[in-house]
Amino acid sequence: MRKEYNFSKAQKNPYASKLKRQITIRVDEGTIQYFKDLTRDLGIPYQTLMNMYLRDCAATHKKLSLQWKRA
Repeated sequence: MRKEYNFSKAQKNPYASKLKRQITIRVDEGTIQYFKDLTRDLGIPYQTLMNMYLRDCAATHKKLSLQWKRA
């Protein structure tokens, strides 16, 4: 390794804005277990699988159908 590096001609990463962003969400234990069970067969981390599923939902514009019961 060099003692010093010259970064005077360095450029910002053009893909930095497309990187994942860490957030905190609350997810039911059953939902987490569901994705963990799926990953045993697929061999990928459950967080990656959840991200892929959510990305697919966003790409295909899936909408959740909710009907609230009136009190």
